[in-house]
Amino acid sequence: MLRILDLFLSFLHIAFTLFNLVGWIWPSTRKLHLVTICATAASWFILGIWKGWGYCFLTDWQWTAKEKLGETNLPSSFIKYFADKVSGSDVNASLINTVTLICFIAAVALTIYVNFFLKKRSGSAG
Repeated sequence: MLRILDLFLSFLHIAFTLFNLVGWIWPSTRKLHLVTICATAASWFILGIWKGWGYCFLTDWQWTAKEKLGETNLPSSFIKYFADKVSGSDVNASLINTVTLICFIAAVALTIYVNFFLKKRSGSAG
């Protein structure tokens, strides 16, 4: 059962991360994207006040399952863990954190633009 939970959480993590990166593109998913970006920001920066900057409750749940499955020396981020698994090497954590933050900031800027500014310009042009 723990293996299934671990696989489910990995799928959820990957899907959520990809959606955070590109969900702003399609008009039909822009509002949901704004919600997921806000949820991510709340986890990282609000819960992060008490749990540590960049805290992710999904990672917390998944690391609990992985530890029960016998995995040890888990990194602080799922993205680092996944990059290591995919590459087969120990990817620099600072590099991962920097790229993650840059991509997140870009996604925040893009979702703000398409949800609040693009609509106003499109609405006034018609």
